[in-house]
Amino acid sequence: MRILSFLLLALAAPLAQADDLLTKIDTAPRSEFWLDTGFATAHFDSDKDLNGANKGLGAEYRFNGATAATLGRFYNSDRRWSNYAGVIWQPYALGPVRLGLAIAAFDGYPNMRDGGWFPAAIPTLTYEYQRVGLNVGIIPPYKDRLYGGVSFQLKFKLL
Repeated sequence: MRILSFLLLALAAPLAQADDLLTKIDTAPRSEFWLDTGFATAHFDSDKDLNGANKGLGAEYRFNGATAATLGRFYNSDRRWSNYAGVIWQPYALGPVRLGLAIAAFDGYPNMRDGGWFPAAIPTLTYEYQRVGLNVGIIPPYKDRLYGGVSFQLKFKLL
């Protein structure tokens, strides 16, 4: 919980100077290709022996200002390989930070559908500066099948 508080405070500094705090993202067509790293995850269940160094590789293709297709592979919290494919939909921005959801399918979690594919909607914040960016996913826990936390993912703009 301390990490979430720190994240909110870090985001509040640039927002205090923003003229319009909440703006609608322009949906004009774009063509951007981003290379994504794996994730660094701060789990809410810090007393469990979960993997927070989720190495991996992914990609995003932003085809308009508010929407990007995404896919990738990472070493998950249960120390198994996971794949994902979906859409990052961020129709609003709070200052320089995009707000929305990653709506995707995931696999590789042994307690969720025996490691098979399942859908998820993850609140996602994105900050981008020129050719580098950061995706922050706020992952809600789901029963005893999926562990919640805050995941940080670096990304680099190639095109």
